Amino acid sequence: MPVSLSEFARSLSVETAFSVLAIARQLKAAGKDVVELEIGDSPFSTPPAAQAAGIRGIEGNQTHYCPSPGLPEFRAAAAAFVSSEFGIPAKAENIVVAPGAKVFEQYFCEAFLNPGDSVLVFSPHFPTYLPNIQRRGATAVLCPLRQETSFRPQLEDVKRFLTESQSPRGIFLNSPHNPTGGVATLEDLQGLADLIRGRDIAVFSDEPYCHMVWQGAHHSLLAQPGMLDQCVGAYTFSKSYSMSGWRLGFAVASTEVAGAIGKMINTTLSCTPPFIQLAGLSALQLDRVERDRQMAQFQKQVELLAAGVNTIPGFKTLPPTATFYVFPNVAPVCNRLGITSHGLAMFLLEGADDGFGVACLGGECFGTAGHGFLRLSCAEAPDRLTAAVDFLSDAVQRTERARAYLESHPHYRLAQPYPETDC
Repeated sequence: MPVSLSEFARSLSVETAFSVLAIARQLKAAGKDVVELEIGDSPFSTPPAAQAAGIRGIEGNQTHYCPSPGLPEFRAAAAAFVSSEFGIPAKAENIVVAPGAKVFEQYFCEAFLNPGDSVLVFSPHFPTYLPNIQRRGATAVLCPLRQETSFRPQLEDVKRFLTESQSPRGIFLNSPHNPTGGVATLEDLQGLADLIRGRDIAVFSDEPYCHMVWQGAHHSLLAQPGMLDQCVGAYTFSKSYSMSGWRLGFAVASTEVAGAIGKMINTTLSCTPPFIQLAGLSALQLDRVERDRQMAQFQKQVELLAAGVNTIPGFKTLPPTATFYVFPNVAPVCNRLGITSHGLAMFLLEGADDGFGVACLGGECFGTAGHGFLRLSCAEAPDRLTAAVDFLSDAVQRTERARAYLESHPHYRLAQPYPETDC
């Protein structure tokens, strides 16, 4: 008799982008031409200095254990980086290193949450936030981000959370925001800091897209007075430096919290491979020009994709503010075809054409507040993005194929029409 899984393991949800990625790759292997706009990965190569440093690290036998919080030289460089670029008053002892930024969601929850605590999560949200909150027996309080307010977090929602929720303890803040591309302004962050300063409230400030702000500049909550003591800021090399497969990230926190997270790394991961940290160190110190060149190309591609999407009847997206995602409202199209937004995404991949498809995600992959939207990454070449827009415009008119797709995939039928707005 098999041993039964825990209730948590049975209920665990995953990041749908990787599931769709697997389907897209299967279709491509079978001969279908697929434009992959589902995964949030860079199409660019890791910058040269980082590549060379990683190779030197392996050749120099930097392939053994190192201190759990990270190499001292990497921690010092990361502190200097967030201090000079974002005004965060960090020193080496405020930095802890891990394989990517995602794992810090779990460590944040372990550091601050007890069973019964409440955590504010702005939604649509990154899919792995909720499982990490659930691990601790805490409760996520979801507040919707709206297209009509540029997907910015609203301070009234924070006030309501602080006054009405049971045992308010944490806030998950993601800016620049995945999947919407919204950005919390400096005024938003100042207001948030004023609301929580001195209260027993911790904030997970998730900042993977810190170099992908196309209007204005990136600001971090940790730069606000007193917020280093109440926040964990998470950064990754996956986006800015095209190092997703290297699995490298770091967190910024008070020395006490950084020390606690260092113990968590010690008791789970042991450490992040030193040769990978040396690659990241070189990226921080030597690859800024290449990083900025890649960011400029990302901006061109996201603007190209957004402009093309807005020519399609029934699609409406905001002018790109940040990230490399376009997040159009497609409620009119879904209502006309009687299909959910993720059903529409899968139809565009699997059912609209036998030889060509576009892989993207329905907004509900990021929580119920994403119903009626699609998320499209711009991580393909410009000509492929143009081909994707041309296909989308034609595919959503193939009503007979959509009807046939729903016959074979009835779980994607839209039970009730989505609200339609003018935004």
